[in-house]
Amino acid sequence: MNLTELEELGLKNIGNVFHNLSYDELIQHELDNNECALTKQGATTVDTGVFTGRSPKDKYFVNRDPSNKYIAWGDVNKKVSADVFAELLVVAQEQLSGKDIYVTDVFSGSSVASKKSIRFVSEIAWQSHFVKNMFIRPTASELETFKPQFTVLNACKAVNKKWKEHGLNSEVFVLFDIENNLCIIGGTWYGGEMKKGIFSMMNYWLPLDGKLAMHCSANVGKEGDTALFFGLSGTGKTTLSTDPHRRLIGDDEHGWDDQGVFNFEGGCYAKVINLDPSSEPEIYGAIKKGALLENIVMKDNGEVDYRDDSKTENTRVSYPIEHIENHEPSLSAGHPENIIFLTADAFGVFPPVSKLTKEQAMYYFLSGYTAKVAGTERGITEPVATFSSCFGEAFLPLHPTVYAKLLGEKIDQHDAHVYLVNTGWTGGGYGVGKRMSIKDTRACINAILDGSIKNSEFDTTRTFRLHVPKTLGDINPEILNPRNAWSDKELFDKTRDTLAEMFIKNFKKYQTQDSAFDFSEAGPKVGS
Repeated sequence: MNLTELEELGLKNIGNVFHNLSYDELIQHELDNNECALTKQGATTVDTGVFTGRSPKDKYFVNRDPSNKYIAWGDVNKKVSADVFAELLVVAQEQLSGKDIYVTDVFSGSSVASKKSIRFVSEIAWQSHFVKNMFIRPTASELETFKPQFTVLNACKAVNKKWKEHGLNSEVFVLFDIENNLCIIGGTWYGGEMKKGIFSMMNYWLPLDGKLAMHCSANVGKEGDTALFFGLSGTGKTTLSTDPHRRLIGDDEHGWDDQGVFNFEGGCYAKVINLDPSSEPEIYGAIKKGALLENIVMKDNGEVDYRDDSKTENTRVSYPIEHIENHEPSLSAGHPENIIFLTADAFGVFPPVSKLTKEQAMYYFLSGYTAKVAGTERGITEPVATFSSCFGEAFLPLHPTVYAKLLGEKIDQHDAHVYLVNTGWTGGGYGVGKRMSIKDTRACINAILDGSIKNSEFDTTRTFRLHVPKTLGDINPEILNPRNAWSDKELFDKTRDTLAEMFIKNFKKYQTQDSAFDFSEAGPKVGS
């Protein structure tokens, strides 16, 4: 590449520029730099240091016109001044100057009409490997004319020593200057910051064009029927969308425009704690040469101990989507027939599967209820009940109702069916009940996708008023209505009502926005 392009980014005295290296070249650099080790299967394994999850409290947007008129400022989207950004940009530039640099050019978005060209700059080979895995890899001809629309300077070895003076959260910084199409990262080595940083930007760009950005996985059946799986990290998006009978479109981030659904990414980022080849054979088989394992424990013989969480429970692997044999090459498909909301209910109150009305779909989409799984974010050591708007509030620069309105319009336009699936606990809350088995959850998903759930007779639960099947294939009928799975019915009722009150309290923030967009009546009613 032209050195002038890096000099225009403020980098000086640059050594070698390793531009768009192949996988073989990247792996050799990782080994030569002592950044990694190789597993018996040929995958690369790296440690991301003290940061084994995202640092959401260290993410800021520059307070600048015109983006500040669109951003929903608050705890999720925090302001940083242009002066502080400029000062930390110098810190990042100085860190990346005077050394060899890895530059990787990729696309975000498989839709020609919606894709963005992104350039990543780092001094670490495995970070170049990570983004090569996670984003869409341009063809040779596309690279010849590649012009970045957005650039990420990953200066992870740099820290902000003046963070208190700047009024920031810590010495870590993940800052976005939308008008200047630039992101700078410092103080954290975690690869997911780059992935989710671009996801946040896609969540800014697309809705302003009337397109929906979604935190979901997606697959497509042999008949062309598309399914979406919404959910936070750890709820099963990757596992459940990776299906030997359906082509995988993507496991985490998608857009929905007039042509249909399209993946933002060209790879998958799966949790591998307790990975079992018998229940997740596709993911297990994807961990081979080119895959990048994070923070796992490996034995001397190169075998990975997926049960060992001594470094973190958030052990992960990134790999190109081509490692999944049954993937959709176009990374896109038509409009979805089924939409599935995944939640890991730590209270053990939600049914394994519920059919939602349009109004309930809007309510539960905006509520985004789940449990944060241990290790996904710093400071989370056990599941904690949480509400995350649109199942991805941490990545929404705009107000959640912007995304919800777009989803509602598309549900109506394309007559999509919506279901709520609990991958969390049954028979009691966390510590008492047990986690829903993957086998039972897959049976629920299969019944949705093959349409057999429509033949079921449904009950309506109390309080949450969810529509649950009385029987469904070989699933034990006692767990289909969650109250039946609890030995202590009175405790279930008390726990259910407590959770209902949490929903009601959380949803009040949406009742003040737009009275014409109030779906509180579709939510739980204590005493009903």
